[in-house]
Parts: sequence; C-alpha cells; structure tokens
Amino acid sequence: MKDLFTSILMLVVLTVALGIVYPFAVWGVSQLAFSHKANGSLIVRDGNVVGSELIGQTFTSPGYFHSRPSAAGNGYDAGGSSGSNLGPTSKKLIDRIGVDAETMQAENPNAKVPADLVTTSASGLDPHISPEAAEFQIVRVAKERNMAESEVRQMVQKFTEGRQLGFFGEPRVNVLMLNLALDRK
Repeated sequence: MKDLFTSILMLVVLTVALGIVYPFAVWGVSQLAFSHKANGSLIVRDGNVVGSELIGQTFTSPGYFHSRPSAAGNGYDAGGSSGSNLGPTSKKLIDRIGVDAETMQAENPNAKVPADLVTTSASGLDPHISPEAAEFQIVRVAKERNMAESEVRQMVQKFTEGRQLGFFGEPRVNVLMLNLALDRK
C-alpha cells in the first residue's frame, strides 16, 4: 500500500512539475528574453500581420523576388511542413525541375539558374534564397519596378544575412523582408 501511495504521489508531483511549472517557466523566459521570436517573428504593417520572418510566402508578380518552391501542403502551409520525399531519380521531380528551370531561364537567358530557385527546402517553408538566386532576379525586378539595377542590388545586399555565428549555414536573403522593403520605396 505504501508503494501505491508513493507512486501516486510521484505521478502528481511530476505531472505538476513537468506538465505545468516547467512549460510555464520556459514560456515566461521566452516572453521576457525573446518575445518577438517566441511569438512567431510576425511582421506587422499598418496594424495587419503580413507574414513571418520564419515562413516563406509565394510571390508570383514579376515585380517581386520569388521564393524557393515549396513542397509543404498547399504553398507555404506550416501545417503541412515537409519535403517532397522525391529522390534524384524520380521522373516527377526531374520533370518539375525541368519546367521550373525553363521558366527561369526564359526570364534571364544569359545566366545559370541557381539550384535553390528550382528545388524545395527540407521543410518546404524556407523564407530565404541564396544571394545568387536574388542576383539572378535583379534584372526582372528592377525592370518591373522602374528602378536602377544598382539600387535593387543595394537592397539585396542590405537584406543579405551572413552565416550564423560566423560559420553556421550559408549567406541568405529573406525574400519577404526584401519585398516589403521594395514596396516602401
């Protein structure tokens, strides 16, 4: 009987400690120290949420930089985050990349199409493109917005993030942040 009571007491104590106290402590620290990130890194313009710094969006207008293709659900659906799981020998993947590459090549016939403009990220939600992918699109965006290419290039450089801690990952450009800055011009 003593063992049963001890077991029930431990169940209650651990449930309260690990199921209530610990989650609220982590939530409280995150709200105090990293409030913007803890709440989804939402971007608000004129009182409306226009997106998140962490989740990509589809941009199809020629006046915007285009994101990587997404394999997550319908577009950049965070509820359906996943890669396509198509392997390098998949005919479906090869056909899709071929069509996307032809479309991109027609936009900029004298340049090599960067891989990240025709391949999806592992999560399907990546909001970033490589600086090379942004460079590839500068001519189109500048022409559509009646801006000098040098001005658009400066904007891309301004929104190019370096490696995290100087050595993790690759340089990248947040497409949503860049497009919003272009809209303010």
